[in-house]
Amino acid sequence: MGSFSDGGNFFETESAVEHGLRMAAEGAHIVDIGGESSRPGAEPVAAEEELRRVIPVIEQLRRKNEVIISIDTSKAEVARAAIRAGASIVNDVTGGRGDEEMMPLIAETKSAFIIMHMQGTPQTMQIAPQYTNVVSEVSDFFRQQYARAIVYSIDPMAIAFDPGIGFGKTLEHNLELLGQLERLRACDRPIVIGVSRKSFLGKLINSAQVSDRLAPAVALNSLLRMCGADVLRVHDVKENANALKVTEAILQRTK
Repeated sequence: MGSFSDGGNFFETESAVEHGLRMAAEGAHIVDIGGESSRPGAEPVAAEEELRRVIPVIEQLRRKNEVIISIDTSKAEVARAAIRAGASIVNDVTGGRGDEEMMPLIAETKSAFIIMHMQGTPQTMQIAPQYTNVVSEVSDFFRQQYARAIVYSIDPMAIAFDPGIGFGKTLEHNLELLGQLERLRACDRPIVIGVSRKSFLGKLINSAQVSDRLAPAVALNSLLRMCGADVLRVHDVKENANALKVTEAILQRTK
């Protein structure tokens, strides 16, 4: 899953479409497009601005390529327009809690739905996040949101869960979640993981340079795939795709 909801580097439509096409060519099965940063401390973006940023990109990318498109948004208004433009997955960092119209929309449009866990909001999530047992609490959240989704008649097979690495978690919380991946497999649904370029990698390798996180992220993604992750959200598609080809070759011989 290639992501370029990455802080504004691709706000211009033409460069964003080119980047999406490059990701697809390098091996991304899904291209995830977002118009609002969810990094710690990021300020909210109005729906009108979010629509201005993402809809032309989705429309042009859909015309030029058959790659699956995911819209990264917590606003039902944006999700609806994105689905009309060609997106088939909604990736919601609030897990359906940010907009009461989101789950009804998913059911109505029969879209796939990635439910992510986040403690707090992007503005507050990294201010001393606390859990009694982070793995149990995230797993419980998935089950609760799954039950809500079923009430809204969302297809169970269209749901996937993302533990939200770095979203309201300390370094230790992130490591606990990654180390106990299968405990997060709620309701037998796929697990989506995003560790690409995350700051916890920099802490582990004692480096503030984002570029230094590439090799650790590629290695970790291969390990996570072997531990059961179903979808890996990355920025550096080529490097991860090549590593995962090797990983898959090994996995095929362990069954």
